[in-house]
Amino acid sequence: MDEEVNVKLAIYMERLDNYIQSQTALNESICRNLDNIQEDLAEVRTWRSKIYGIKSGMIALALLILHTSAVMGSFIAILRWWDK
Repeated sequence: MDEEVNVKLAIYMERLDNYIQSQTALNESICRNLDNIQEDLAEVRTWRSKIYGIKSGMIALALLILHTSAVMGSFIAILRWWDK
């Protein structure tokens, strides 16, 4: 009976060791994947901030062109009115 218990205990311990090894490998794999995701997320945030910067620049340029057109149009209208 002691031999049977020892055999079952040895089998249990071997299975437990295999389980621990597989869980350790799984945890390491998950950690590596999370690190990769964090790096990719940082890169996406960088690109997003660049795109927002470009978008803001384009809006500012459009407003500048619109304002310049309005000022020049007003100036031309005043000159034409003055010549009459």
